[in-house]
Amino acid sequence: MEAQTNMTASDDNIRLTAAQAIIRWLANQYIEIDGTRMRLCGGGFGIFGHGNVTCLGEALYGMREELPLYRGQNETSMGFAAAGYAKQWLRQRLMFCTASAGPGTANLLTAAGLAHANRLPMLMLCGDTFVTRLPDPVLQQMENYYDPTVGVNDAFKPCTRYWDRICHPAQVIQTLPAAVATMLDPADCGPAFIGLPQDVQGWTYDYPVEFFAEKTHRIRRQSPDTAEIADAVAAVKAARRPIIIAGGGVQYSRAVAELTAFAERHRIPVVETIAGRANMLATHELNTGPVGVTGSESANAVAEQADVILAVGTRLQDFTTGSWTAFAKDAQIVSINAARHDAIKHRSLPVVGDAKLSLIALGEALDYTAPDSWMRFAMDARRKWNDYVAENVKPGNRPNSYAQAIGVVNDLCDPRDRVVAAAGGLPAEVTANWRTLATGTVDVEFGFSCMGYEIAGAWGARIAQMEREPEHDTIAFCGDGSYMMLNSDLYSSVLSRKKLIVLLLDNGGFAVINKLQNNTGNESFNNLLEDCPTIPEPFGVDFVAHAASMGAEAEKVDSAADLAEAFKRAKASDKSYVIVMDVDAYEGWTAEGHAWWEVGTPHVTDSDRVRKAHEGLEAERIKQRRGI
Repeated sequence: MEAQTNMTASDDNIRLTAAQAIIRWLANQYIEIDGTRMRLCGGGFGIFGHGNVTCLGEALYGMREELPLYRGQNETSMGFAAAGYAKQWLRQRLMFCTASAGPGTANLLTAAGLAHANRLPMLMLCGDTFVTRLPDPVLQQMENYYDPTVGVNDAFKPCTRYWDRICHPAQVIQTLPAAVATMLDPADCGPAFIGLPQDVQGWTYDYPVEFFAEKTHRIRRQSPDTAEIADAVAAVKAARRPIIIAGGGVQYSRAVAELTAFAERHRIPVVETIAGRANMLATHELNTGPVGVTGSESANAVAEQADVILAVGTRLQDFTTGSWTAFAKDAQIVSINAARHDAIKHRSLPVVGDAKLSLIALGEALDYTAPDSWMRFAMDARRKWNDYVAENVKPGNRPNSYAQAIGVVNDLCDPRDRVVAAAGGLPAEVTANWRTLATGTVDVEFGFSCMGYEIAGAWGARIAQMEREPEHDTIAFCGDGSYMMLNSDLYSSVLSRKKLIVLLLDNGGFAVINKLQNNTGNESFNNLLEDCPTIPEPFGVDFVAHAASMGAEAEKVDSAADLAEAFKRAKASDKSYVIVMDVDAYEGWTAEGHAWWEVGTPHVTDSDRVRKAHEGLEAERIKQRRGI
């Protein structure tokens, strides 16, 4: 199609390119949050290439004030940043990512998986090959010999909640509302992908003017079914040892107050999932601790004896359930969830609905208080766990450890500072040892357990934080392995003046996987730098110099005591700040609180150690609850 210069076709229509229409429409979408109306999309992250710079780039330039575009350093990390932004906004706002056709877009695949696993809204506007196929095969095109309609972008179909390819500019009228509706739906929430062929981006269409009218969205709250509430009431009333599992969905429903009030009224102990950390303050008497593989002795003790489990806003991932050994086989699960898929897991009595509305409805219908003896058991278990954590995080109690660093930051940070961790050993250590100072302040990305999220996700969270609480800090806990995998958004944070505090804890490689390797009887191999046969002379990276080269302030400390002073300097700084501390790869781990976790081990081996570890692992399988 030839280029058009006349933008107005009639009083009722406006002639725009497909790219211009997408960006104009997106800029006119609003959302109401706590009575305040603001743009649904906070902007985007972009790396331009030949597949998106000429047309989508032109459209974005025209809306650069309304939709600020942050220049990414890596497409994967752009997606992580968008996920961190959405988490900080409790899925009420989102960012888009734009990448060029081919490898640029393919780099977003990991981020799409992370957003899908964590049920987070993220919009991907990605370049594609030509609909006409006249210039095929083009630069970076992956040719499919049997189906010419299939390309790299089709790989996103399994890991997105909404997928479309714009083959004509008129499609935009249907596609954009459907994509946004999916991303804002509590049950279907996840990433949306829109493929933008390079020719179609520039094609024009006479769009109805009303298509671009400002629209204010509100996130749906689904009321629970009365019959399902009645079933839940009957189950809880029959309980002698009930518990509540509080998941990340509690925060996304903005139901923290309702959960707390429900637990207090009925005197039911609460345990938290990894995604649900910071649903309750550490000092609340009903907070029995984090549950599961990376949990606490207290939470796992009550979970093991519970006869009724009220699971609220959790997908019951294996780290929560101890691969389904954390609960008694005959325990009745009652699952409150906006997503039917999650509400019916493991013979649960489902309550499909919004967490806030469901807790209110259940509370109003329930005349019940848990036995005092059960509450005393839970509180006593939590006191013991608190004593363990206090000793575990104490500086100087053993060689430098993750737990010590967590304890130092926990003591010195502001209650509203946001903490970010992901993958490796730090999510487990933060989950077990962090004492929540304010609700909704912890982001432990263990849904996809994605190395590299730490700094990029923190950057996205910091962008969102500065829109809401600019006086507070975003603090990322990052291992050396994750830092080496993806550190470029430290530079992004400096460029965009979105200050981060990064605790870079160096244990000489992938130490937590080395720990798993050893715990299953295997010899250390290819995880710690010193155990890699292909590395003749291992040496550590000068992380201070590296961080400084990207414009951050940086220093290295020798101990947890020194870390405290360095953290104070980081808090006082107005620039991104990296604090490096070496930690022990073997002796520094939290030793208590772990539930069983199923991992695949060799059934046949020449190693006695591996065989004994396999037999020991299999011996615990007797506890495993079988689902349907």
